[in-house]
Amino acid sequence: MPKLTVDGVELEVPAGATVLQACELAGKEIPRFCYHERLSIAGNCRMCLVEVKPGPPKPQASCALPATEGQEIRTDSEMVRKAREGVMEFLLINHPLDCPICDQGGECDLQDQSVAYGRGASRYDENKRAVTEKYMGPLIKTVMTRCIHCTRCVRFSEEIAGVDEIGALYRGENMQISTYLEGAAKHELSANVIDLCPVGALTSRPYAFEARPWELKKTLSIDVSDAVGANIRVDSRGREVLRILPRVNDDVNEEWLTDKGRFCVDGLTRRRLDKPWLRLDGKLQAATWAEAFAAIGKINPGSSVAVIAGDMVDCETMFAAKKLAGALGSSLLEGRQTGLAYDCTNLAAVNFNTTFAGIENADAILIVGSQVRDEAALVNVRLRKAAKKGAKVFVVGPEWETTYAATFLGDDIAVIAKLPKEVSDAFKAAERPAIIVGGAGAAKGGIEAGLAFAEKFKLVRDGWNGFNVLHFSAARMGGLMLGYAQAGGIADIVAAKPRMVIALGADEVDYTKFAGSMIVYIGHHGDKGAHAADVVLPAAAFTEKDGTYVNTEGRVQYAEKAVFAPGDAREDWTILRAMADALGVSVGFDSFDALRAAMIAEVPALGTEGLAGYGALPEAPKVVKPEGMIAYPIKDRYLTNAICRASPTMQRCSAELLHGETFAEAAE
Repeated sequence: MPKLTVDGVELEVPAGATVLQACELAGKEIPRFCYHERLSIAGNCRMCLVEVKPGPPKPQASCALPATEGQEIRTDSEMVRKAREGVMEFLLINHPLDCPICDQGGECDLQDQSVAYGRGASRYDENKRAVTEKYMGPLIKTVMTRCIHCTRCVRFSEEIAGVDEIGALYRGENMQISTYLEGAAKHELSANVIDLCPVGALTSRPYAFEARPWELKKTLSIDVSDAVGANIRVDSRGREVLRILPRVNDDVNEEWLTDKGRFCVDGLTRRRLDKPWLRLDGKLQAATWAEAFAAIGKINPGSSVAVIAGDMVDCETMFAAKKLAGALGSSLLEGRQTGLAYDCTNLAAVNFNTTFAGIENADAILIVGSQVRDEAALVNVRLRKAAKKGAKVFVVGPEWETTYAATFLGDDIAVIAKLPKEVSDAFKAAERPAIIVGGAGAAKGGIEAGLAFAEKFKLVRDGWNGFNVLHFSAARMGGLMLGYAQAGGIADIVAAKPRMVIALGADEVDYTKFAGSMIVYIGHHGDKGAHAADVVLPAAAFTEKDGTYVNTEGRVQYAEKAVFAPGDAREDWTILRAMADALGVSVGFDSFDALRAAMIAEVPALGTEGLAGYGALPEAPKVVKPEGMIAYPIKDRYLTNAICRASPTMQRCSAELLHGETFAEAAE
């Protein structure tokens, strides 16, 4: 580890560190535009200049200079100050002075650094260069005259997303950043370039001219659009959520977020349920809360009650519904709406045990029945890292664009029982082998086959558990921890013919099978479930309540309430508590704190943030015969839940990016 001096302070830095990283370890702030911790070094902007001895008598770019033994680094000398002023002067030669109308205003690196490190005035009076606008799709708004050619967006697309959609044209002053043939950026992580852009060249198209950052209330929350559980920040003004941004969590989402998780936000104010509804004479009609609860009380279902949880439900809501069903004498609980029926007695067998960060270190990976880019795009980023390190990736299922080298073994899951020699050899030689079973694989016996595969190739070793199940519903692991799983799946509930079915935001259920039941839908959008219900009770979306969520790796995380629910809508647990009164039973809690305390008392793992830990894998069944053709469950990655289906932005992404529809722009 080399020892060096930064502004007179001696310190030791890790081998391979750059001068910029050494300066940061010393507590010095180094300005930068092109450098980013998660991207390759480009050395484009030259803003990070420092003075280094021994070396040439000129300032040097600290981001691209290795830290070596005996260096004397100055970050505050006259030479450095004049160099940074000069670089900033160059960067602003062509930059338009449109801060008052720029959405980056108030959170712009160029603004901040020009104030801190720039001159008071420019010495240039030549005409500024202008660049024609580029079209990058319905999510990214471009003003390319502002671009300073830092190439962060280019490097993100190539290195992180693995999609070569953005690049540079021409050279020198004429250089322009553009998408291929000026088409839309179509990949599922495209909008992360908005966060990366240090100037206002790439901004959010749906959020354009909506608000300034100092107007917004910022709330910490969890993304519920998939089972990754990405950490997000919800920005709201008044009673409306205006945007969602990612938070840094190296264990979960690093600092990225899917386009769906970011831009479904406008669906939170559309198609909302804001009053109770009752089905009278075959037609839903508006009602009061008293009328709705009176209708529920008249049913008197006894113990003939079932609860079906949707994909975006928090643990507190599921626990409250479980207590209500239990008080009525029922244990019919199910969260797998589409009919999956795998064994859940040992949660380690349905968990992503390697963890997201850990899968980066795998050297042989078998993916069974999962289109990872659609089901968990941020996990695909991790798999791409593993592949770049040399991991061999094999896929069982229909072919899809993986963004890394992968070998497809066919659509029939039976191939697991008789793997090609190439696959067997790779797993026998692997030090950290892993398998990932998706929902489509689980539907065809993939979990049992995966356990047999894990035993055969010793996927569980000292410090390593390579057995993983990848869910695509934010509520799935929390529901399984709370017992939302029948032995035969939802078929068991259908067979029981309950008099009342309580649907907690469950929109993917085939409700025609419950023709003889009273369906009480507790949800926030007028989606499929509400259309089938006999009683509709308006509830809160994930931004409108506190809640606990468990992601597919068994990580317990907490979301905070950002805004109030619209109209007469109420938080889910309060609705269930009032239903208990209407049905004449006691659930044992009268406040959210009491509810959460009771939930933690019953399932202690839900009371500690972090990995729950489910213990050792169960033994594989003696006889395993997986069979059937795999069909991925997600047909449209932009319209997977009620919030997305209500979002105009997600509807346009689906139409334009997936189905090729064209939209007129401006005067067209």
